Amino acid sequence: MSTSTSLSFLGAAGTVTGSKTLIKHQEHRVMIDAGLFQGYKNLRQLNWLPLPFDVSTISAVVLTHAHIDHSGALPLLVRQGYRGPIYASDATVDVASVLLIDSAKLQTEEAEYANRHHTSKHHPAKPLYTIDDVEQTMKQFEPLAFDAWQDILPGMSVKLQYASHILGAASIRIKTADNELVFSGDLGRPEAPILGAPEPLGEVDYLVLESTYGNRQHPSTNPKQELAQVIRDAVEQGGAVLMPAFAVGRSQVLLHTIDSLIKQGEIPEVPVFLDSPMAINVTELYKRHHVDHLLSENGIKEVFGVAKMVQSVEQSKALNQVKYPRIIISASGMATGGRVLHHLRTLIGDHRNAVVFAGFQAAGTRGARLVAGERTIRMFGQDLPVKAQIHNIDGFSAHADADQLMQWVQSASRGPKRIFLNHGEPHAAEALRLRIEHELGIDCVVPLLGQEINL
Repeated sequence: MSTSTSLSFLGAAGTVTGSKTLIKHQEHRVMIDAGLFQGYKNLRQLNWLPLPFDVSTISAVVLTHAHIDHSGALPLLVRQGYRGPIYASDATVDVASVLLIDSAKLQTEEAEYANRHHTSKHHPAKPLYTIDDVEQTMKQFEPLAFDAWQDILPGMSVKLQYASHILGAASIRIKTADNELVFSGDLGRPEAPILGAPEPLGEVDYLVLESTYGNRQHPSTNPKQELAQVIRDAVEQGGAVLMPAFAVGRSQVLLHTIDSLIKQGEIPEVPVFLDSPMAINVTELYKRHHVDHLLSENGIKEVFGVAKMVQSVEQSKALNQVKYPRIIISASGMATGGRVLHHLRTLIGDHRNAVVFAGFQAAGTRGARLVAGERTIRMFGQDLPVKAQIHNIDGFSAHADADQLMQWVQSASRGPKRIFLNHGEPHAAEALRLRIEHELGIDCVVPLLGQEINL
């Protein structure tokens, strides 16, 4: 029997979304991640195409982390008949539950809106999947411990190691009789304040490495001090600070930063509000999974206790009647929807207020337009003048930059023989490929979407 192994890159090839890699080893098929394509319409349309493999041939799925571009297609697999195990870290199982339920709700709401207002070419418009699909998907998760080998198939074992990117995020090691493969997943930064550094790469024959920031370095400026200055300026003028933030990871880092700044006397003690039910749910998971991050149980209470958790719609609306200085962290991170829009509508027209974007703003989003300096912004059918101070603090990214990716590759104790770059735009992946080949002398490939490569 042949022991040959191949990799098929079915997503996150030439783009940073839709992560799906299929391992074929002997008679087995294992999926690493099953993410939705997001962003531009031509990418999102790929979600509606039949999956480019027979779902019944998949023996197992292993998930690096819960972000929707890595987990969001799992209910599609299940909807098409997959009933096998979905392996992930215990924390990732919990975070995925929050995110997948939210994904299904949003899709259902969008389909209902399209049907009411006849805005879709499809009659009736339907969601990609429903809450029922997500509930079935969650039944198939099987948690794995970190740093322990587990046999998942005859002749194939898997081990998770900490990747730092978000709570529960893992790099995945796959061992067969012939090779040891590592899938980096999305790597965090060595200086990550809550999650710490990714584990060293260790022994590896073949590496599938993300390349999101493959052509850039994080700014040398201190984002903590930038944020402190913005908050001090707004509070001195009697204004409010609004921070659109991703619910998973970014909201918690911002709470950690604000708590630290208050304790160090860098900013005044003004009321802080976390106004995002999803971010609140994820924040609670840090308490449940305290062994997976650097905060102690008391540290968790202190850091996340800096903010009042805003649960109800009525409480959220009440924040916009307040006249005193305050800090509001709310989703979505690119100001494309959610409660943050109501705060933005209230605060955007006053020069004393500040709006702080602390994450990547995708092209075409409201956040990107504000960061680019547009002086009016359309919300709720109105064109509103932008008078508040708009800030874009880039240093809070949860992705390793190009230098940090190179350092992680160099932390290998053996190998790799060859590196495959995924999860990067073409210019970022190509820049990293050149660095790896020229500086490290390792054969490096940027696979095409749909390409199968024999090892």
